[in-house]
Amino acid sequence: MSGTTTAAALRRRAAGAGANRWVVLVVLCVSLLLVAVDATVLHVAVPAVTEDLRPGAMELLWIVDVYPLVCASLLILFGTLGDRVGRRRILLLGYALFGLASALAALARDPQVLILARALLGVGGAMIMPATLSILRQVFPDRRERALAIGVWSAVAAVGAAVGPLLGGFLLEHFWWGSVFLVNIPLMLVSLPVGRLLLPESRGAADGPWDVVGALMAAAGLFGVVFGVKRLGGGEPPASALTLVPLVVGAVLLVLFVRRQRRRTHPLVDLAMFSRPAFSTSVCCIVLAMLALVGLELIAAQYLQLVLGLSPLETGLRLLPLTFAAMAAGLAGARMLRRFGPRRMVCFGFCLTAVAVLLLTAMGGADNPSLLVSAFVVLGFGLETTLFGAYESMLSEAPTAQAGGAAAVGETSYQLGAGIGIALLGSVMNAAYAPGLSSVPGVPPASSAAARHSLGEAYEVAGRLGGPVGVALRRAAQDSFVHGLHVTLLVSAGLLLMGAVMALRLPKVMQCAEPAPKVELPAPREMAESRVSA
Repeated sequence: MSGTTTAAALRRRAAGAGANRWVVLVVLCVSLLLVAVDATVLHVAVPAVTEDLRPGAMELLWIVDVYPLVCASLLILFGTLGDRVGRRRILLLGYALFGLASALAALARDPQVLILARALLGVGGAMIMPATLSILRQVFPDRRERALAIGVWSAVAAVGAAVGPLLGGFLLEHFWWGSVFLVNIPLMLVSLPVGRLLLPESRGAADGPWDVVGALMAAAGLFGVVFGVKRLGGGEPPASALTLVPLVVGAVLLVLFVRRQRRRTHPLVDLAMFSRPAFSTSVCCIVLAMLALVGLELIAAQYLQLVLGLSPLETGLRLLPLTFAAMAAGLAGARMLRRFGPRRMVCFGFCLTAVAVLLLTAMGGADNPSLLVSAFVVLGFGLETTLFGAYESMLSEAPTAQAGGAAAVGETSYQLGAGIGIALLGSVMNAAYAPGLSSVPGVPPASSAAARHSLGEAYEVAGRLGGPVGVALRRAAQDSFVHGLHVTLLVSAGLLLMGAVMALRLPKVMQCAEPAPKVELPAPREMAESRVSA
C-alpha cells in the first residue's frame, strides 16, 4: 500500500514539475525583459537628463556607459557565485538591488548620484542575467524542451531591446526623465515574491573553496578591457593613457586569471569546457555575430536620425520589423534546430544576416522604406537564428554543475563582442567618412577638421557657417557618411561570412540524449508547505 502511495505521489510530483517548468520560464523571461529594457531605455532620455542635471561631457559618458560596463565585468563573478551559493538566491538578490537602484536613479538630483545608481543597476543586471540562463538549463534537462525555452527566452530579449527606446520615448512625452527608471519598480515588486515562491533553488558542484581572488581578477580584467574598448569605440586615440593602460592591465589580468584557473584543483570556471569544439565555437560565433552587428546598429540609428531626419520615436518604430523578425526566429528556433541541426542552422543564420547587410548597401541619402523594412526583417531573422543556435549549443555542451559559469561566459562574450564591434566598426566608419570632408570649397581648415569628427559635429559647423558654404558642407557630410556606412556594411558582411565558416565546426545533428539527471520541480503548494515546515 505504501509503495502504491509513494508511486502516486511521485507521479503527481512529476506532473507538477512538467507544468511548473513553463511557469518558471515566464518568471525568468520577465527578469530578462526588465534587464534588456533598462539597457536601452535611457538612450532617448539623454537630452532630457543633460538639460536637467547639467552633467559634464565625462559625466554624461559615464551615465550612459557605466551600466553595461559594470554588468559585463561582473557576469563571471556572479554566474560562478550562483553555482556555489544558489542561483535562485543570487537572482532574488539581483531583483531587490535592481529595484532599489531604479528608485535611486529616478530620484537623482545630480550626475554623481545617477552614475552611482546606474552602476548599482549594472550589479543587479549581472546577478540576474546568468542566473536566468543557468536556472533555465537546470529546469529543462531535456534538450528538445530546452531549445523551445531558449527560443522564447531569446525572443523576449529581442523584444526588450526594441521596447526600451519606444517606452522611453512614450514616457518622455508624458512625464519627466526619471519615469524611465520608475517603471522597473512595480515589476520588481511583483517578481520578487513570485520568484521566491515559484523558482527552484539549484547549485553546482560545491567541492573546494570559491576562488574569491580569481573572481576579482576576472572582474577587474573584464572592466579594464571593456572600458578600453568602449573608449576606442568613442573615437579616443589608441595611444591615450586612459585607453591603453586599462586595455593592457585588463588583458594581463585575464591572462593571469586563465593561468590561475588551469592550476587550481577546483577552478572558478572549468576551462576544459573550451576544449569541446561545440562550446568554444559557439562562444566565438556569439562574439562574431555581435561584433558585426552592434556597431552597425548604432551607425544605422545615426543614419535614420541624422541623414533621413527621423525622430528617436520614429527611428524606434522603423526598427520594429527587425524585432518582430527576431521574435519569429526565436519561436521557430527549436523546430529549425531539430530539423537542420546546429551546424546548418548557425551557418544559415550568418549567411542570411550577411545578405541583409549587403542589401542595406543600396541605402542612399533619400528614404527608401520598403528597402529598409525588407533588409531589417531578413537581418532580424538571420541574427536571431545565429544567436539561438549558438546559445543552445553552448548551454547544452556545458556540464550541469557549471551552468552558471557557462551562462556567464556566454553573456560576457555577447558584451565583449558588442564592445569590440562598436570600436572596430566605428573606426572603419570614421576612416571612410573623414576624407570626404577634407576639401570642401570655402570651409576654413579648423571648421573642416571639426566636421570630420562626426556627422553631428559637421551639421553644427555647417549651421554656424551658414549660406552656400554651410549647405555644401552639410551635403558633403551626408554623402561622406553614406559612403562610410557602405564601407562599414561590407566589412560587417565579411565578418559574418567568417562566422559562417567557423560554424562548420558545430555538430551536424542535435544530440538529444543527456547524461544529466532530470530536475523535477515541486508543485507550488508542496513548495510552500516545505518552506512552512522548515
